[in-house]
This record gives sequence, C-alpha cells and structure tokens, in this order.
Amino acid sequence: MRSETQADPTYGYTAHLPGVSFEDARSRVADALKQQGFGVLTEIDVKTTLKTKLDLDFRRYVILGACNPQLAHQALEAELGIGLLLPCNVCVWEDGGGSVVSIARPDAMFEIVKNDALQAVAQEADRRLRLALDHVKGT
Repeated sequence: MRSETQADPTYGYTAHLPGVSFEDARSRVADALKQQGFGVLTEIDVKTTLKTKLDLDFRRYVILGACNPQLAHQALEAELGIGLLLPCNVCVWEDGGGSVVSIARPDAMFEIVKNDALQAVAQEADRRLRLALDHVKGT
C-alpha cells in the first residue's frame, strides 16, 4: 500500500517501502550507496534535533550526506564553487507502517550552475543514485 506522503519528482527520486522499518530502510540505503561508490559523510537526525532544540516531537527522519569522492573531485575541478551543492542528500523517514527513501537529483541540483563541464558528472551521479534507489526498492 502506497503512503500519502509524496516527494517532488522535479528535484528528487522517491521510493515508498511499505512494511519496511526505518532501521532497515536506513541500512539498505547505506549498503546501496556503498555499492555505487558513495559513502555517508554526514547524518542529521531530524527527530532528535527538533526535540532537543525546539521540544517538538517528529517522526524518525534522517538526512544523509552521501559523497562519491571521484565524482566530487570531477565536479570540483570543473566548478570550485559546486561544493555549495555537495554532498548529495538522501532522506529516510518513517511513514505509515513503512519507510520512504528520497534522493536529491544531481541533475536538478546542478542545473542552477551554468557550466557544461558539470553535465557528465551530474549524469553519472544521477545514474548511480538511481541504481542505489533501485537496490533499496529490491528491483
């Protein structure tokens, strides 16, 4: 059963994982990213942050900063300021008895930078991240 939560397809790829626990989805994401040459550099625990800073309750939700060092290096060589758009963000959250994984589309992120040399890097990052998401979904 698909959840009511939706992500904007213009800037992200999203997989709904009914019946998959948050912990399992988080683990699947890390494994799938690793298979595609990405490591998780940062992890923001949104639930804990909102509770600590604002005393608000929120569902389990993490934002992972994923980086493929080779692709990052290529992007930085082409446009030093591209670091403002790195790393690639991947979100995992609880949703109605399952989980959702959403990955920012590199092609959409890099679109704001007017540098043709970034096109190939963005396309390769996009391809690898879609493969990672397919792995998370089990396809």
